[in-house]
Amino acid sequence: VTIPQRRGAALIADQDEHLRQTSLEKLSQLRTIFGGESTVTAGNASGLNDGAAAIILASEAAIKRYGLQPQARVLGMDVAGVAPRIMGIGPVNATNKLFKRLNLSMDQMDIIELNEAFAAQALACSRELGLADNDPRINPQGGAIALGHPLGMSGARLIISAVRQLQRTGGKRALCSMCVGVGQGISVVLEKV
Repeated sequence: VTIPQRRGAALIADQDEHLRQTSLEKLSQLRTIFGGESTVTAGNASGLNDGAAAIILASEAAIKRYGLQPQARVLGMDVAGVAPRIMGIGPVNATNKLFKRLNLSMDQMDIIELNEAFAAQALACSRELGLADNDPRINPQGGAIALGHPLGMSGARLIISAVRQLQRTGGKRALCSMCVGVGQGISVVLEKV
């Protein structure tokens, strides 16, 4: 990407600045960020980076009127709140509420996009939802620790990743879920059209 400058030569961004050269040895030497018995370090937390995304959400009438070609249908979404001290577990409550309302279960999901602010948070959510740590449906193209966590567009990234993965694999349904800080969680179930 070429970035024009007011003065001087343009800057050229030719690699992702989020990626770092590391090793297990280097990762094991990182300090925890929350103190005490925390396990969260800069090596197992998502990086904050820049990003942009756009999604068109349209009614059936708008799809017909403007000749749009839908890629997925929103079957439903739900939100939940938990105590701020356990903020990362919010996606579990949102998902459970949503599945109950839609009469769906985790085994009906072909793709699961779970935003991982921290590795420990993602593992806690996965386990509470009855998923194996290595379930291949979870973040099959990488999650926020690998790709970064651009605040304000992470939800769109989850949706786009899920829809594209459904198209690639021929899957039918996807769950997208994330914590939203201070104890909130949000989940949405998509169906490929």
